[in-house]
Amino acid sequence: MTQGGLRLIVLGALILAAAWAGIRVYSISHPGSAAVRVSAGTASSPTFSDLTPGELAAPAIQIPEHLPMFSLNDLSGHPTSSEGFKGKPMLLNFWATWCAPCRREIPLLKALSQEWAAQHLTVVGIAVDHPDKVHQFVGDFKIDYPVLVGDQDALDLATQLGVTAPAFPFSVFVDRSGEVVALFVGELHRPQAALILSVVESLDAHTLDLALARQKIAAGLDQLASAGT
Repeated sequence: MTQGGLRLIVLGALILAAAWAGIRVYSISHPGSAAVRVSAGTASSPTFSDLTPGELAAPAIQIPEHLPMFSLNDLSGHPTSSEGFKGKPMLLNFWATWCAPCRREIPLLKALSQEWAAQHLTVVGIAVDHPDKVHQFVGDFKIDYPVLVGDQDALDLATQLGVTAPAFPFSVFVDRSGEVVALFVGELHRPQAALILSVVESLDAHTLDLALARQKIAAGLDQLASAGT
């Protein structure tokens, strides 16, 4: 077994532990922290897909104010630096080929990439998986936004973003200046995406500051959750 394969098995065990315990919906919003949403029942593991959500205390997630610099390989194996996306709002989506919620997200991510092109939004998929599986998957699902592939380096980036034991998928929203505006853990749906992206747009237009933007996102996500959206 390769070292990379062993790391993926260890990652799967961590995700399984989180999914088995269950995840409840919560949000965090305070100065120095991004808006965070964990959606019940949407974390996926390589062996269990339909687990009954339970209660798990919300962990203390330390999210950086700015996106860390990183470099991951593209589908051709060429290193791609985050510097290449500088100056554009970004939606970084961490996923894996075996993750059912990740597959369900793809049509939305493709649509967002097209619908927000005028605002220069860059959607980037970050696959924590085997490159050969990712390459086939991207072709099968006709993914037309950039996809990067990582192993330990992608896990290291997730840790720098505050997600130390990732349950896929999770998405990171970044404004033009590289500030991490929001982290959404779980399957992303259109109402949540529209809310967060609209706030990011206001932030880029300088009609909001970062603290107020994060508060607005947290309040909006709470309203959507209360409405069952």
